[in-house]
Amino acid sequence: MSQTFNATRNGETNIDHVNPTIDRAAALAHETIDRVAETVNTAEQGLRSVTARTAGAAKRAQGQAVGAAGEKLRKVRAYIERNPLTTAGIAFAAGVLLSTWVRR
Repeated sequence: MSQTFNATRNGETNIDHVNPTIDRAAALAHETIDRVAETVNTAEQGLRSVTARTAGAAKRAQGQAVGAAGEKLRKVRAYIERNPLTTAGIAFAAGVLLSTWVRR
């Protein structure tokens, strides 16, 4: 049961018992807060779990992308080594096109 402190005329305090209706309302409020806290805790655990799975999937995807880019780079280097004149022609043509676009 809750108690309140009321000042008397001479400055002393008296402890009065609070109305039972207020006590019930306070108890109901505490129960509601406890239920909400449990729900929030459950939601937080679920969110942490999803976040951990998503982070793992993102890390795997990053590894795959880095691997694929590395493989493509190796293929391009091999092509350049096998066809140096063709590569120089492609680079020259790309330079001409780029300089034409930049001038406009």
